[in-house]
This record gives sequence, structure tokens and C-alpha cells, in this order.
Amino acid sequence: MKKEQAFQEEKQQNVSTEEATETNQQEEPVNEAAALEAQEGDTELAKLRVEAEENQQRFLRAQADFDNFRRRTLKEKEDLAKYASMKLVTELVPVLDNFERALVTAPQGAEAESFTKGVEMIFRQFESVLQAEGVTAMNAVGQPFNPDFHQAIMQVESEEHEEGIVVEEVQKGYMLKDKVLRPAMVKVSM
Repeated sequence: MKKEQAFQEEKQQNVSTEEATETNQQEEPVNEAAALEAQEGDTELAKLRVEAEENQQRFLRAQADFDNFRRRTLKEKEDLAKYASMKLVTELVPVLDNFERALVTAPQGAEAESFTKGVEMIFRQFESVLQAEGVTAMNAVGQPFNPDFHQAIMQVESEEHEEGIVVEEVQKGYMLKDKVLRPAMVKVSM
């Protein structure tokens, strides 16, 4: 009996071993398939990560472009508001010149004196309105010649000034805030 029992136990062990082997053989293809799927999933996941990174970079570039556009537009609006009166003021500067010429050539006499005072008052009022808009006259005489601010119409010899210094102002130059409205016409020493 003991032999039979030992034989039965051995038979059960063999069956269990065979079943385990069959199970392992069946599981191996499943594990291999799972491994392939995992590899494919990893590559798909890697592709999705690369795509997400590209999208993130595009988003950041678009955001930076928009910020630059917004800043540029804001600067343009500020400049437009700052220099909105430029066209009008440019047309009024010759009128200012004519007022100055009229005051220089004013006739003499009792009646002419009241006329001159009236013109001077108008001139001062006109000048103050332009100053309120940011128009200022340039002081060119004695300054080094600068083509951004001066227009040289003649070179003259001068012993009291170095070379390249503005000796005489023929026509005043004007600035509108920090922009040249009209360059000064000058004579420059050589």
C-alpha cells in the first residue's frame, strides 16, 4: 500500500509539474505579447511626449510673439498720442518765423509803437501755445555742428570759434518734445 500511495503521490507530482509546464508555456506567449504591447506603448508614449513638447514650444513662441505685438502696439499708441500735433505744429512754425520778422522790421513812431506792442502780445501768446504743445526753439549758436539738429548752409572762417562750431543761425530750428521738428539753418566755422 505504501508503494501504491507513493506511486500515486509521484503521479500527482508529475501531473502537477506537467500542468505547471503547460501553464508556463501558455503564459510565455502572453508575456511576450504583453512585452511587445508595452514596447509599442512606450514608443507611442514617447511619440506623444515629443508631440506634447513641440506643442508646448509652439505655445510659448506664440505667447512671446503676442507679448511683443502688444508692447509694439502700445509704444505706437504712445508715440501717436505724443506727436499727434506734429503736422499742425510743422505748419505753424513758419507763421512764428513771420511774426519774428514782422517784429524786427516794425515801423517807428507813436502809432507804430502801439501796433508793435499788439503784435508782440500776439506773438508771445502764440509762442506760449506752442510751448504748451512741447515746441521749443533750438539754441544752435556756439554748439558743435550736429547734422541731426542743424542744416549747414555755409562754412565761414572764424578766429574766435574752433572748426565745426555753429557761428550764426540763419533760421531757427524747433523741437517737438524730443523730436526735431525743423533743423536750424546755420553757418559753421571751418
